Amino acid sequence: MTYLRLKKKKDFSKILRSGKRAFSSTLTVSYLPSREVRMAVCVGKKYGKSVQRNRIKRLLREAFRAESGRIAQPCSFLLIPKVAKEYSYAAFRKDIANILRREKLIETERV
Repeated sequence: MTYLRLKKKKDFSKILRSGKRAFSSTLTVSYLPSREVRMAVCVGKKYGKSVQRNRIKRLLREAFRAESGRIAQPCSFLLIPKVAKEYSYAAFRKDIANILRREKLIETERV
C-alpha cells in the first residue's frame, strides 16, 4: 500500500491540535482518521545538521512504508522522533508496528 505525504501547515496543525498521540521509546506518533493514509515527519534543528535530519527522515519514511501495507483504518500520521545519539531503521520499524498494534490501526493476523 502506498501513502500520501502531508505537506501543508494546516494539516500539521490539525493533527497536532485534535489528533490522538501514541508514544514509544524512539518516537511519538500523532494521528487523525482520514479518507486515505497520509504521513509526514517532523524533524527540527535540535536533531543535528541537515545530513542527520535527512537521514532520520529517510529511516522513518522507509519504516512507515514497510508497515503501511497492514493499516486497516486510513489515518493521517505525523511522526516525531525523540532525540537520541543514534537512530536505526530496525528500532523505528519495531516502534511503528507496536504503536499501530497498540492503537488497533492494523489488521490482526488470522491463523
